[in-house]
Amino acid sequence: MGRAGYFLFVAATVLASCMAGAQAVTLQDQLGAQYKTVKIGPDGEIAGDPGTLLAVQKGGLIAVPWRAVALCPAKFEDNVLHLSTGFCAGMMQNVSGHFPKGAKVYPLKIDVNVGKEKISFQVVGCKVCNHSDQPFPFKAEVVFDFAKGYLEKAAASEVEDTIGQVFTITTNDDQQAGSGDAQPGADQQSSQQPAQEAQPAQQQQQEPATVQLGMTTDQVQSVLGKPDKMFNVGAKQIYVYKDVKVTFQNGQVSDVQ
Repeated sequence: MGRAGYFLFVAATVLASCMAGAQAVTLQDQLGAQYKTVKIGPDGEIAGDPGTLLAVQKGGLIAVPWRAVALCPAKFEDNVLHLSTGFCAGMMQNVSGHFPKGAKVYPLKIDVNVGKEKISFQVVGCKVCNHSDQPFPFKAEVVFDFAKGYLEKAAASEVEDTIGQVFTITTNDDQQAGSGDAQPGADQQSSQQPAQEAQPAQQQQQEPATVQLGMTTDQVQSVLGKPDKMFNVGAKQIYVYKDVKVTFQNGQVSDVQ
């Protein structure tokens, strides 16, 4: 190989290496660009630029104080959201709340694990958007599970469509009137009641009956009526209906089957 040929070979090698590097954009990078995360300062406020504002599309996510180390992640698999109802949910019931549908949140941490076919998506509540008077925001986590080999080949847009079933990109202007305090807390049900009662009767009839974690026995009976059977087992109560069984722990819904 002559001198000129050698330099051409080196140039081609460098060019190929640069092109390969330019194409090596990971799914983590693409999701990070689409969902800009935020940092929370010691005062509970956003530190620096705000992230991408999201709206919760499936309510009931267990939300814990943002300083908490442990979370109770929900699992999204096969287009179904499975809420955490096990040991973690029981341990956190005294310090946690729930993000209802429509609550505004920011991405806090996104972790893509291609090998395990999982994406961990943590969010933190937007205090201003949710009209919350709580001193610190709450956070929650959803783990998206995918079929074997899916993440290796899936386009970022396809993954974003899946995430969009739980968190959709929105703006504060999209906040629906009457949504009340969407930040999780003990008074969430009572604060939403006036807005629900103000809706036309026809609209209320169109909405399906919904039982969510954290509801009291009275709230469940207002939705499902009196149970066919009732069982008291220590701190637990079990309401048995024709097609559903509701378990209460210390007077609040802890499991629905």
